Amino acid sequence: MPAFPTSLGTSTADEIRLLGQDLTADLMGKVGFGELAFWLVALRRPTPSETRVFEAVLVALADHGFTPTAIAARLTYLSAPDSLQGALAAGLLGGGSRFLGVTEDCGTFLHEALEGRELPADEAGWDAVALDVLRGAKTKYIPGLGHPVHKVQDPRTPVLIGIAREEGLEGPHLRLFEAIGRVHEQVLGRKLPLNGAGVCGAALADLGLPVELLRGFALLARAAGLLGQLAEERRRPIGMDAYLTVDRNAVYVEP
Repeated sequence: MPAFPTSLGTSTADEIRLLGQDLTADLMGKVGFGELAFWLVALRRPTPSETRVFEAVLVALADHGFTPTAIAARLTYLSAPDSLQGALAAGLLGGGSRFLGVTEDCGTFLHEALEGRELPADEAGWDAVALDVLRGAKTKYIPGLGHPVHKVQDPRTPVLIGIAREEGLEGPHLRLFEAIGRVHEQVLGRKLPLNGAGVCGAALADLGLPVELLRGFALLARAAGLLGQLAEERRRPIGMDAYLTVDRNAVYVEP
């Protein structure tokens, strides 16, 4: 018989094992969901400090109001209330370069910028690296800079940086991101805030998680937020009003 190796979950008639642990005896009631999500990807159990930073990221990304992802989920639920999974999927499919995907884009940008570089010893050194990175960027669009709502400061950014610092996990990705926040005006000619999705990407990269999977963690967090949005749509629906507002105000124009 062929063999299909896995380090994740296996089952027999009387036992379920996950990550080499007995699911019922070793994990249920003893491991939090955030800790387990980290463990499933990294294949190592996170430290308490890593768990705190990781779960702070999940909380930061769970919900941000009537974003396109939330609206898409609510309108899909309006159209197909028999398909909760479809409504959740519709919201998750909107996690791209403008919403949610910035987490991965920023983490990847920082990771690539750090490759092959000697890490500075002080803030001035990080500022110099940030200036070099910004001047060498192929585009003036820097992932993690700017926010459509928080024009001065994203309230999540200083809090998450502070948590990482408290836990001794303010690594090179966060240090470079902070430096970009200090010096980018010299290169771009305008002052922009470091957005929450970007700082989440930097924090996740500093935890050693694969930058190619960072969008998945953003989607994991947003799945909880979307479920909350759909629960509220059931309690206090706005989907029909949103649809009718657009439909009744549609104006034909010659192509």
